[in-house]
Amino acid sequence: MLDTENQSVRDLLIIEEVCSEDQLLEIQEEHDRSGKSFKEIIVDFGFLTEEELLQLMANNIGSEVIDLSTIELDENILTMVDPQTARMNNIIPVAYDGFTLTVATANPLNYQMIDELRFVLNMDVIPIVASEAQIDENLEKYYPPDMADFEGLMNELSLEEREDAEDAYDLNNIEDIANDAPIVRFVDLVLYQAIQDKASDVHFEPFENEFKIRYRIDGALYEMAPPPKNLVTPVISRVKIMSGLNISETRLPQDGRIQLKIGGKPVDLRVSTLPTAYGESVVLRILDRSVVSLKLDTLGIAEDVLDTVNELIHRPNGIFVVTGPTGSGKSTTLYSCLGEVNKIEDKLLTAEDPVEYDIEGIIQVPINDAVGMTFAKALKAFLRQDPDRIMLGEIRDVETAKMSIEASLTGHFVYSTLHTNDAAGAVTRLIDMGIEPFLISSSLVAVLGQRLIRKVCPNCKTSYTPSDEDLESLNLEREDIGTNPFYYGKGCIACNDTGYKGRKAINELLVVDNAIKELILEKAPTIIIREKARELGMRTIREDGVRSILSGETTMEEVLKYT
Repeated sequence: MLDTENQSVRDLLIIEEVCSEDQLLEIQEEHDRSGKSFKEIIVDFGFLTEEELLQLMANNIGSEVIDLSTIELDENILTMVDPQTARMNNIIPVAYDGFTLTVATANPLNYQMIDELRFVLNMDVIPIVASEAQIDENLEKYYPPDMADFEGLMNELSLEEREDAEDAYDLNNIEDIANDAPIVRFVDLVLYQAIQDKASDVHFEPFENEFKIRYRIDGALYEMAPPPKNLVTPVISRVKIMSGLNISETRLPQDGRIQLKIGGKPVDLRVSTLPTAYGESVVLRILDRSVVSLKLDTLGIAEDVLDTVNELIHRPNGIFVVTGPTGSGKSTTLYSCLGEVNKIEDKLLTAEDPVEYDIEGIIQVPINDAVGMTFAKALKAFLRQDPDRIMLGEIRDVETAKMSIEASLTGHFVYSTLHTNDAAGAVTRLIDMGIEPFLISSSLVAVLGQRLIRKVCPNCKTSYTPSDEDLESLNLEREDIGTNPFYYGKGCIACNDTGYKGRKAINELLVVDNAIKELILEKAPTIIIREKARELGMRTIREDGVRSILSGETTMEEVLKYT
């Protein structure tokens, strides 16, 4: 289903006969696959230049295209729109005649956005067209983020005496309440702040006597100042409206998507609702490529392991598996591997649930179990597409596992993930699925076990000498660490007083050589495979964590927590 803006652009293309029905279908498919807007795809596909498209949209609404770099913007007019509204709607106010505000926008066909602006600003608003680059440049110049706005809005919401108490909401007025100017601004600012703080998730959680909003940053949840309890329904409904969900359906889980542009960068938010005893709990997963580095050498993997991984993933055939619990960065590592092998001479296909980051030059297919598009079905179709390398988001069942092995044995390299606690456990997991040991030993190239740990904040990093109890908890002797100190973060403004800033991977790499193959054929237990791998030089996740402690990258507490 298309949102208002993309539908309007599609209608314009039909009216102006810019492209054929078949070409429109291609644009639609690319939009569904990548999440890019119709405007971006039209320019990417070469149907129109950006200038031609802007002029076409301007003509359609009876407006004009302006060059913001040639206009002296009036500060009095700029202050008529608050920073949150300007940033979230990507607009710049350029003129006011006492009755009507003229705003520059790159999305003039988004009539819903213009209507919302009229409602929020309580005045008539007319759009004029400008390029996205100029809009972004002026937003950064005139509307820098200011958390004072947030505190003021919280005070306004707390002091506001709402006649429509929580139990008075009904389907007739909930949409109007969710579109109240303060509610719109509040939700916009919560999302903006989450993205600015590089959060990976935002949790809206209703409880019996309070309404919590929490951000997950570097794997840990942080609670913001809680809004008034009676805002549960309007705020949740506002998020559902933004993500195209049914606001009247509160008894079943729903999934949706919000696309924003923050500071000139497109950000995708995956929305999940869950009915609870006190209202709907909503979690937004923020997919912002600028936050996640998709390069192997920036993940914090030890240099010797990195060199081996780089050699393994360039092999012509085999299976490379990344293991770890949910949230351990498996997908990011696989994406980074794909980035390393993404060459013009190779065809790469991925099956993902969902497609998280759009990578140039790779065919990415979203998995949809509801319509029968499973990993196994995708992989079966892939083998008819003449690929060189295949990435499967996860090996979930015996059918997918068997087909992955078949693909590797017929000259393809397969990258995938498994949910196991360590690298050696991946072998046992595949055998438990019902895969014959000889098939595993002949196709599995390596298993990379992984965890994510927080890094010490470089701004407030402080050294100390570990006690004997500290060393005992890590199974270390004093001579193991020599004169190396341990580190912790005191807490400062840069890290929000947490002592941590950013995350890194700690890993163990199990290379399936002849000795390991023999153990697989014998159906050896996980512990035997692990010990043999250690004999052959594998450093366990715990040992890699200790290496990260001694290099001053993380703390003892983080390593003990995750290993």
